[in-house]
Amino acid sequence: MEMKKRIHLELRNRTPSDVKELVLDNCRSNEGKIEGLTDEFEELEFLSTINVGLTTVAHLPKLKKLKKLELSDNRISGGLEVLAEKCPNLTHLNLSGNKIKDLSTIGPLKELGALKSLDLFNCEVTNLNEYRDNVFKLLPQLTYLDGYDKDDKEAPDSDGEVYAEGLDDDEDDEEDEEEYDEDAPPGDEEDEEGDEEEEENEEEEEEDLSGEEEEDDDLNDKEGDDDDEEEGSHFWLRRPVFCINFYH
Repeated sequence: MEMKKRIHLELRNRTPSDVKELVLDNCRSNEGKIEGLTDEFEELEFLSTINVGLTTVAHLPKLKKLKKLELSDNRISGGLEVLAEKCPNLTHLNLSGNKIKDLSTIGPLKELGALKSLDLFNCEVTNLNEYRDNVFKLLPQLTYLDGYDKDDKEAPDSDGEVYAEGLDDDEDDEEDEEEYDEDAPPGDEEDEEGDEEEEENEEEEEEDLSGEEEEDDDLNDKEGDDDDEEEGSHFWLRRPVFCINFYH
């Protein structure tokens, strides 16, 4: 998707002046230039253009409120002097994975007085001798370089710490689940006791019903025997009586 079209989609019926964060990662730039981004984005504070094929930032509009700029995984090799004019209040700049080979390329960044964090991972400049010491000397306003300060202490908002916090949260959740399983709430026990009582009542009802059926069968059998006895008695009563007359 082209950058202009992507910006149009990201606006989502908003005006450029309403946008504070804009993510254009993995779209296509035209001839390695930023396009479709204008001075109308005056409230923009965060801009991400990761892996869009940029070779220059010369066409970046004036974004006075921009604080964080993501330019990683592009083909930028210079021209960083425009950032002091275009984005004078930058505090975080990510240039990881670009074609920055020497310290002179990042020298113009010293004009960014508010810059606190700079990332140059996977750039050739990181292979230079005493790379970290020289960058901190060149850019004295920096607090963090590649996620660490001068004393090699990790930045508080680094991905590593966020990941570690996530692991701690997961462990806490697991412990809570184990405690929950071991100490079941009293409500569940009452439900189980109620279920057992219902089962016992059902069994008693079944026994009562079976007993009543057996009694009914016995009564039916007795009635059948009485009927047979009555029929037998009637049979004897209905036998004909023969009278013998003696003729003289």
